[in-house]
Amino acid sequence: MTEHTHGHGAHHGTQHPDHDEVFDRDFWENKYENAHHAALHHDPNPYLMTIAAGLTPGRVLDAGCGAGAEAVWLAQNGWDVTAVDISSVALDHARAFAAKETAEVAGRITWQQADLTTWAAPAGSYDLVCTNYVHALDDIIPALAAAVRPGGTLLVVDHFDILAVLDPAEWRPIPLKAEQRVVMATFDGSETVLDDRVMAAVRIATGAP
Repeated sequence: MTEHTHGHGAHHGTQHPDHDEVFDRDFWENKYENAHHAALHHDPNPYLMTIAAGLTPGRVLDAGCGAGAEAVWLAQNGWDVTAVDISSVALDHARAFAAKETAEVAGRITWQQADLTTWAAPAGSYDLVCTNYVHALDDIIPALAAAVRPGGTLLVVDHFDILAVLDPAEWRPIPLKAEQRVVMATFDGSETVLDDRVMAAVRIATGAP
């Protein structure tokens, strides 16, 4: 279900596109302008909920936040969220979604428009960095990994093997139990069963064994 071919944008994806499409901001603006309601208002990703539930809330980067389901859930659970997406239309949906929450919850989220292939978060500044179904992962994983503080967690839900590109001397994989198959709405309103590779790892603190 993920958009996994190379392109020029980094963002949520729920369909296999043609390989010659250009994944720039206009592409994603159009996707969200024409997205079916169900694709915009889905439940938070279950893998994220599982990982975050075992962590002490702190600062989290939601990279490719889409319509905000994960960002709002994180804020509801005490996280200070930086939610980044390439699409202003997606962020408009996300802000409207967050506005239904209390001022305390909505106030924990900072929304930012950016292309993840060119934007880099401050190094070592987040307790958790998560990304779900984002395009051009091989281009952005190094920057996302660098944004995790020592002792923090990186979670990637996609088909991409982050453990193949992370330095094993700096990262400890988190064993994840097999989840039930997850059904999510695609942009056109149909449903698809996720076939994911879910990778999580903790950044080892300097000097740790």
